[in-house]
Amino acid sequence: QVQLVESGGGLVQAGGSLRLSCAASGSIRYIGTMAWYRQAPGKDRELVTRITNSGLTNYADFVKGRFTISRNNARNTMYLQMNNLKPEDTAVYYCNANVQDTFSAWRDYWGQGTQVTVSS
Repeated sequence: QVQLVESGGGLVQAGGSLRLSCAASGSIRYIGTMAWYRQAPGKDRELVTRITNSGLTNYADFVKGRFTISRNNARNTMYLQMNNLKPEDTAVYYCNANVQDTFSAWRDYWGQGTQVTVSS
């Protein structure tokens, strides 16, 4: 079994910054692409950004230039640095990872989510 645990959410004023972390643990053989999604009240979950095991990244247009994704493969951890936050960034942020476990099975895993609230 594999677990993803997010941390770092909170309340911040518009223009402020937060750094989210996602730590993977359990029966991990290899972690492929990792990603951050978010879901605002009344809206569908949407992709924010993702990063491959080799470090290739892509971003949704609404965060380009403000958010930066990174990962530490040795620590099975992913990060999201969020700068110049806007009220519309308010959402629950979820970590997602495509993981090969020790039985060589591939599966997508999700964290429990962390709340980010940006006040105007």
